[in-house]
Amino acid sequence: MTDAPHQPSGLELERRAYRKRQSTRSVFVAVASTIAFAVVVWLTIVNTPGWAAVQQSFFDPATALAALPRVWDGFLLNLQVLGLSVITVAIAATALALLRTLRGPVFFPVRVLAAAYTDFFRGVPLIIVLYLVGFGIPALFNARIPLIVLGTAAITITYSAYVSEVIRAGIEAVHPSQRLAARALGLGYARTLQLVVLPQALRKMTPPLMNDFVSMQKDVGLISILGAVDAVRAAQIETALSYNFTPYVVAGLLFVLLAIPTIRLTDWYTARLREREQMGSIV
Repeated sequence: MTDAPHQPSGLELERRAYRKRQSTRSVFVAVASTIAFAVVVWLTIVNTPGWAAVQQSFFDPATALAALPRVWDGFLLNLQVLGLSVITVAIAATALALLRTLRGPVFFPVRVLAAAYTDFFRGVPLIIVLYLVGFGIPALFNARIPLIVLGTAAITITYSAYVSEVIRAGIEAVHPSQRLAARALGLGYARTLQLVVLPQALRKMTPPLMNDFVSMQKDVGLISILGAVDAVRAAQIETALSYNFTPYVVAGLLFVLLAIPTIRLTDWYTARLREREQMGSIV
């Protein structure tokens, strides 16, 4: 004998009908507000005497097409620094987070040093770290170091401080009973982290980690201050040649197109987690 499928209660059906009405109403309100916003933009920006000059200086299609090859070549350098930084930041941040979560008084000096590192480099602006690393390390060793290495090092130093705090918060958000149960089963500290704590922490820290990744995607554009011909510096060169600011817009659009998939993925994953947490709310 099989059980009959679960049927929602009358209260739940009323809630679903209400949500459907609210969703339809929201669509109409969104369409109306979008039209109103478009009219306001037209009246206050597009339909103004200076719009033609602004369009010529910042949104000239011919200048954009002419600058795109050089800006794209520079953007590839940004992508290389980003790809390397993702790996190095993940390793360094995980190590810092694990050092800060070590138990026992014997590890007190290690925890203090890790905390001091995260506090210091979360307070120092990235541009200052770029100057210190980009010009200080070559002078220290009296050698020429590839700019991609210096840029990756500066990004790693700064973002490992931010990301390590996200990882540490995710680890500490796992209930202590999970650790105790794993240790009661005979698992050591490392195996407990690997099999019990980190898999649960990963679900909690994935959305903020994705936000840090979006910030990193933008900040790799700062390596231009070291002299690297990345997308930003290429746009600067093209602007100096054409006396037009459109190349900066081209570079900005490339960074936006790079960030949009991660932003949308973050929103989707956050909504998915919220739905999983609210699955038991159906009456």
